[in-house]
This record gives sequence, structure tokens and C-alpha cells, in this order.
Amino acid sequence: MNTPTFRAAVVRTPSGPDSIEVVDVPLVEPGPGQVRVAVAGAAVNPVDLGVAGGFFHSIGLVNQPEYTGLGWDFAGTVVAAGPGVALQVGSRVAGMVDGFDRDFGTYAEQIVVAAADVAVVPDGLDLITASTVPLNSLAAAQIVDLLGDAPATGNRLLVTGAAGAAGAYVASLARQRGWQVTGLARPGDEEFVRGLGVEFVAHTEPGWDAVADTAAMQEPALALVRDGGAFVGVRPNLGPPAERGISVTAVVTVPDGVRLAGLLDRTAAGELPARVFAVVSLDQVGEAHRAMAKGGVRGRYVVQP
Repeated sequence: MNTPTFRAAVVRTPSGPDSIEVVDVPLVEPGPGQVRVAVAGAAVNPVDLGVAGGFFHSIGLVNQPEYTGLGWDFAGTVVAAGPGVALQVGSRVAGMVDGFDRDFGTYAEQIVVAAADVAVVPDGLDLITASTVPLNSLAAAQIVDLLGDAPATGNRLLVTGAAGAAGAYVASLARQRGWQVTGLARPGDEEFVRGLGVEFVAHTEPGWDAVADTAAMQEPALALVRDGGAFVGVRPNLGPPAERGISVTAVVTVPDGVRLAGLLDRTAAGELPARVFAVVSLDQVGEAHRAMAKGGVRGRYVVQP
């Protein structure tokens, strides 16, 4: 009897976009507390380029013996539910998977995940757009958690990469926590950044009370923080060393279905930005990676299996 399979994009020996291949993976039924989702869209994120290029293998975070799945967030439709799951088959959901050392990813026709890690997609949000929300919005919300509520004085926050997906979410969410936010981005992104309700700079000087470094500038971004200020990065294993009394932390983004539900609602209501740049098939993933590596892409490529 033939075992049912589905298609997924993976890398065996990571060496960039040319090493991405599409393989047939055995279909797995969901266990207790899990759902199986037919993927409608999976966002392409910068971290995926690092996995396909072998960066995370090189620093010991990936040790898969056969292949490594690509993709962190997704949206789709529940097609099977395990014991103890309240979600109904047919529910439209979005979510993310975390951790580097795994043989599955969201660039796939189907995925089995914990029901607690997904959220129902509001009716006003299509699944392709919803697929761009989970990783970046949760990362941003968790970055803002590390910053905390803005103090009464010393509340000037610089967000590097403010025109990017995570940076735009940070700018929006931090403003709601009392921070006086300025976004650092390319001159051509000024209109978008100001549209978030924050200030804009294309170049800046040191002296900021806090920096949220979503562009992963690292040391150059830390140098922009005043003595005794706060720095929040996005590379937990490779953060710059603390100096000058600066609080240095980095976000480790984790799934959170409850919180994601609120972020999806706010995206559907137009309060938070979600941008789709282009939709590609599984067989075009390498092309999307090459285009992203060149830079300047605004919004996300979305893989539609």
C-alpha cells in the first residue's frame, strides 16, 4: 500500500538558492493537541536565506542528518485535528514554527503543528496576506516586551530597518507603549515609515535612549545607544557585547497562538501593516531567495504550494 505524501522545499547540503529542492514527504496524522493544515501560503523571511545558505548549520544550530525544511510561518486550512483539539476541520488558521534544527518547514503543501500555536484568521484577511503576519508580528511584539513601557523621560526609540516587515511592526507596537519612535530606513521608504505614525531618518547620530535593531546592524546600532540606554537585537546567539551600561537583549521569537490572534485582528483592521510583494510556487522558491538576497524588496514573497 502506498504511503500518502506531500511536497516540501528542503535543503540537503545548504549552499544558497541553488541547493533548494522539492521532495516528497510522508503524510503524518496529527496527534493529541495537534492539527494538520493544508498550507495556502508560507512567507519567505530573511532567516530562510540563512538556513538555505548554511549559516545556521555552520554555527551548530542545525544538525539534520538528511535534509532541513524551509519556512517559519504559514496560513492555511485545517484538514485534520487530533484528540483534544477544539478547532474545527475547515478553519482558516495562521501560525509559525520555531527552532532551527528540524526536518520540516512551512514551504510545504501540508504541515502538522500544535493547535495552541495557531490562530484563526479573521474573515477580512486573505490567507496569502495572513501568512506574512505570524513570525514578524510575534517577533515585534516580543521585542517590544523586552523594551517594556516607555519611561516618562528618556523615551526616544530608534528602529533600524523600519521599512522591513519586523521593523514596521515594532514601530507601530512600540508607539502604542508610549515610545517616541523614529524609523531608520532608506530615503525611498520615507513615505511608508511616516505612514506608520512615526518619525523618519535615513542617517542618524548616537544618543538614542533605546534602539530596536531589526536590521541586524549589531555593533553599529549599539553605538547609536546613549550610555545606560537599551538595545534589543534579533540575533540571540550573536549579540554584541554590552558596553557603557547599556542593557543588551535579543528576541527569541516563539509561537503564541493567543497573542497572534490579536495581531491578526489588528492587521485585518488596518492597524498593523502587512505587505505581499509577490506569490511564487514551491518550484520558484530559489528565485525568490535570489531576489531577496539582492535587497530592496518591500513586503514578502509568499510561497503558494
